[in-house]
Amino acid sequence: MAAKKTVLTVLTGVGLLAATACSGPSAGNGALPEPGHLTTTTAPGSSEVDRVTWALPYGEPTTLDPAKIGDYSPQTVEANLCDTLTRMNADFSLSPGLAQKVTWSDEHTLVLDLRPGVKFWDGSPMTPEDVIHSLERQRDPKTQALYGNYLAAVTSIRATGPHQVTLRTKEYDQTLPKALSTSFGAVNQKAYTEKAGPAYGTAKGGLMCTGPFKLGSWKSGNGITLERNDAYWDTKLKPKAKQVEFQFITNSNTLTSALLSGEVDGTYELPPSSAAALGKADSGAVFLGPSTQNVLLVPGNAESPAADRKLLDALSLVIDRNALIKNVFGGDATPLKSLVPPLTWRGDKAAAQFDTAYAALPDIPEPDAEKAKKLVAQARPLSRPLVAAIPAGDQRGLQALTFVQAAAKKIGVDIEIKQLQPTEMSSLFYDPSARKDLDLILTFGYVTLPDPASYVAESVTPRGIFNWTGYNHPEVTRLLDRARTSSDPAASAKAYAEAQALFTPTTPTVFLASTHERMFMNKRISGAPSSFAYMGMPWAAYLGGTEK
Repeated sequence: MAAKKTVLTVLTGVGLLAATACSGPSAGNGALPEPGHLTTTTAPGSSEVDRVTWALPYGEPTTLDPAKIGDYSPQTVEANLCDTLTRMNADFSLSPGLAQKVTWSDEHTLVLDLRPGVKFWDGSPMTPEDVIHSLERQRDPKTQALYGNYLAAVTSIRATGPHQVTLRTKEYDQTLPKALSTSFGAVNQKAYTEKAGPAYGTAKGGLMCTGPFKLGSWKSGNGITLERNDAYWDTKLKPKAKQVEFQFITNSNTLTSALLSGEVDGTYELPPSSAAALGKADSGAVFLGPSTQNVLLVPGNAESPAADRKLLDALSLVIDRNALIKNVFGGDATPLKSLVPPLTWRGDKAAAQFDTAYAALPDIPEPDAEKAKKLVAQARPLSRPLVAAIPAGDQRGLQALTFVQAAAKKIGVDIEIKQLQPTEMSSLFYDPSARKDLDLILTFGYVTLPDPASYVAESVTPRGIFNWTGYNHPEVTRLLDRARTSSDPAASAKAYAEAQALFTPTTPTVFLASTHERMFMNKRISGAPSSFAYMGMPWAAYLGGTEK
């Protein structure tokens, strides 16, 4: 039973990536790496700074609307603007956010006790109506929200007090309170959002949130500037940086030069080629952190010959993961055995069960071109080269796909690389028409909350937004649903483990690697988290100057 269970009391002490889980590269069997050189955060910045300039290596966001963001650039920016009901920390633990307490009063009732005194950037108070509207608009098809599935079991959302919102559900849903730490749980001002309409979150429509920074300006094609919110409700996290300017720099060479010269102070997702040049820079340092990122090779649509599992197995069998990690990722990655990296469940009460189940999966195969050729012969005949997509200007993606291309050629499979503009690449993740002429897509994905089942469900259940080939395994769907609805961590982990054993060898995906987070920061500033948790937390509020 889940009666009177205060969720944040549980989750705060159960970090997804505890500091003790920081680790270095592992052996090629995909096992959890040994503790080593990764860190979750950097030394606190002690002084105020007028401006920090930060790069967005994946280009300009298409939107900053929390309901619609699902990519590196928009989440890097938006995490500093719109506070969430629960908050992600640098070690991936959860703590109270705009909701100071989240409680299951029974298995059908989730109560959010809101923090009093919170104000939007315009000075108006945050109310239960703002929270309700922020959640309910994600059910509306007109919003085109990415995370409406989190509300699938919710039957009503109502104000039950001046600072309280209550969600009634069909059943217990262990994912729901965790999801409140992501952009799904971000609170927007109802009046502003309704007035802006479809333009909300764009350069024209703007935003109205409660975060430590407010949207100062967005000059399309040029940059985005955030201004410090001097009236921020969390006085312990009042930003030391008065402004944060984001520049859209997708070319690795340009990014390296800008970081070396000090024109740009820092970046997340630093390309390996840039890391090599910046490793001994006098201007700053490269930091490596734990991550839940995954590198996958995924068919673009069900009609493509690349959706044939035999062909994908052949590609998997001819790709040397260890060489890929060494030559493309500079050794800063771990081979991946399934859809979700092991660190996703590191802080779960049933972590040992998850680890045992992951270890029981088949070992990552050693390269075997002859066996791969036999699988190609059994697969659907190929009459043309396979078209594989990556973002234009992404040197890391290009190198990885070129590596895959060379491996495929050994077994008679030709791959043609197509480079898409960042906005095109971003849209194909959610627009089927953008994928219709693509056979393969090299994806650098990530898990944003401490719940493997919810992430996997988006790829392997019929309604999943990342299920691009129509994969449908009823038993997998049933088990993932059990994992979601069980209030017992051990039972939830058992259901997920059984589902994992089924979808791992059958879902049309080639699992390649889990990369570490790589950040560069100029020595004049410090404090930024170095873990992948930055994607879901107000990371820029931790920045400060290093001068005394």
